[in-house]
Amino acid sequence: MTEYDLLGIGNALVDVVAQADESFLAKEHLDKGGMMLVDPDRATQLYARMGPAVESSGGSCANTMAGFASLGGKGAYIGKTYDDVFGTVFRHDMTAIGVSFTTPAATAGAPTGRCLVLVTPDAQRTMCTCLGAATALGEADIDADLVQASAVTYLEGYLFDPPEAKKAFVRAAELAHAAGRKVAITLSDSFCVERHRDEFRALVEDHIDILFANEAEILSLYQVSRFDDALQAVRGHCEVACLTRSEKGSVVISGDEVHVIDAEPATAIIDSTGAGDQYAAGFLYGYTKKRGLAVAGRMGSIAAAEIISHYGARPEVSLAELVRRKLR
Repeated sequence: MTEYDLLGIGNALVDVVAQADESFLAKEHLDKGGMMLVDPDRATQLYARMGPAVESSGGSCANTMAGFASLGGKGAYIGKTYDDVFGTVFRHDMTAIGVSFTTPAATAGAPTGRCLVLVTPDAQRTMCTCLGAATALGEADIDADLVQASAVTYLEGYLFDPPEAKKAFVRAAELAHAAGRKVAITLSDSFCVERHRDEFRALVEDHIDILFANEAEILSLYQVSRFDDALQAVRGHCEVACLTRSEKGSVVISGDEVHVIDAEPATAIIDSTGAGDQYAAGFLYGYTKKRGLAVAGRMGSIAAAEIISHYGARPEVSLAELVRRKLR
């Protein structure tokens, strides 16, 4: 018997969303619609100059955990924050949505990571991300009892850059498997794959049970140009591979079992941010509830369709109610 259905390990970031006009972007030398990494000093300067903002917990894995909680799953999270205002915001926000977050805050080093999101009148989002304390997560932050009390541990590929985080991933996977639990990972971004291809392949083959990747990421991982070739390459390297293809839906493969899942019709396509995060939330909820791979994939598609129908990477309705209605 497990205490948690899902444990997420990822970059703990606070999203700071504010309205801005074109002149502000020009004055700050920001590329409209782009995403850039900034250091803590630059993040502090921008934050001071931004208009009124809405602040909430963010980061790819944290968004997945929010969707998982909205579906009714019991989740916990491990991520590194600093003992500052943003760290308090992150901790309160995760707890408020029903996700357990007990990782101690750092008292030395970089401040809590944040993503400053500037929304212009045409709804374009310009993002400046300061990873801050999130990149300091290491083996010591992996709570062995928490990993072994969780049915599935879910790893965020974005966190894979720092050497200490790589060690933390392996440590978490070894602890999970020693307790008979499952380990999942999202590759997060094709640029992440290009930077760490050999290490990602080794991690998938040696430590991962459930892989999430979009088409670009899986093609990059196996350095092939055709989706079918990538599908054959990943077969047998992990227990389950969930490969998303935007409007083409997704393919879930497990050994000789292959499920082609249509994309769920969306009421509107407003913002694709977080679609992959919510697909993972839906699939993992179905998986942990033993609903079967095809149904789990459909749950993932339903969650993804909800998220692209509005701005922001968190559900705006109860995903539990939405899935119940769609699967009735």
